Amino acid sequence: MVFHRFATVLFLGVGTVGLTACSAPRGAALSSEILNMKDPEAAAFSVVPVTRQNVDALRKWPSTGGVAGYRWLEARQGPVSSVIRPGDRISLMIWDSQENSLLASGAQKAVQMADLTVSPSGAIFVPYLDDVVINGQTPDQARRQIQEALAPIIPSAQVQLSMEPGRQNSVDLVSGVARPGTYPLPDRNYTILSLIAHGGGIDSRLRNPLVRLIRGGERYEISAERLLSNPSLNAVLRGDDKVLVEEDRRYFTALGATGQQSLIYFEKDEITALETLSMIGGLEASRADPKGVLILREYPSSALRADGSGPSREQVVFTFDLTTAEGLFAARSFQINPKDTVLVTEASLVSTRSVLGLVGTLLGLANTVSSN
Repeated sequence: MVFHRFATVLFLGVGTVGLTACSAPRGAALSSEILNMKDPEAAAFSVVPVTRQNVDALRKWPSTGGVAGYRWLEARQGPVSSVIRPGDRISLMIWDSQENSLLASGAQKAVQMADLTVSPSGAIFVPYLDDVVINGQTPDQARRQIQEALAPIIPSAQVQLSMEPGRQNSVDLVSGVARPGTYPLPDRNYTILSLIAHGGGIDSRLRNPLVRLIRGGERYEISAERLLSNPSLNAVLRGDDKVLVEEDRRYFTALGATGQQSLIYFEKDEITALETLSMIGGLEASRADPKGVLILREYPSSALRADGSGPSREQVVFTFDLTTAEGLFAARSFQINPKDTVLVTEASLVSTRSVLGLVGTLLGLANTVSSN
């Protein structure tokens, strides 16, 4: 009697499991659940299968994730000499061999005027000459100008001039190096890599370091890897530039049947869909659906296009089938954008296995009761 009652419960339980197989406990959704659209025209998102035929066109779609693409300056070689700017400190040594010198007294043959600060108007005060504008001149040009201006008054005068750069002839190395600080520009050909070298080099602990240059109200940035590998990108600095070396803060999200479910930071400038799978530990062999790898992305309304040159809806799901060479090559060329979500769906067979596992457990229990 006990066995018959248990068998009745068993078959009722099996029937219940069979009816609710779709809601069996799972760690990720099925692709059919996510992509189910009763009315595609009214759907809030669009589905775009990625193939080798359309992957190049998809690369031209607008960027997302708050990054419009890194912007950098071309390297242009400047003159070796520096130029005088307001705030620089000038030191003058004026030599005069005349017996009755207007500048020197007694047996002295020279007079020194140290730490003359170039005024906001670009001038310094020189006795008998009043204010002399030297802004924008090289030290040698300024020296000749002062000496020529003194000639009518002191024919034998010879001028020696030295300059110590001020704020407008210095740059700030803010972060990401061993010795941040303010560095004077030795000339107009002082490059960003020279500055970083003087600062002790890039901190080796930084992940995919980026070099940022702030000039006026503009910001430029480039990966350190690109900057170091391409001499044509070694930009020349200007006075009051600010340079920061920071970690790349771009990231994407990994979810579903993968080896890792978390925020994943970019390790280089560009990452493909196939590379992301390696970064997150690959697909879980017992759960993942290689035909159901999805990338979810949101576009701003300004990026929408009706001619196919961009997304037709703000929310787009890109789909990949990694069971074919076609799908693998497409995934190898598709670029991940910051803030994308990489979702690996679960294979429908997993739900079936869950049901069969439950049935097997119940049958095992039934056999145990029967034998007793």
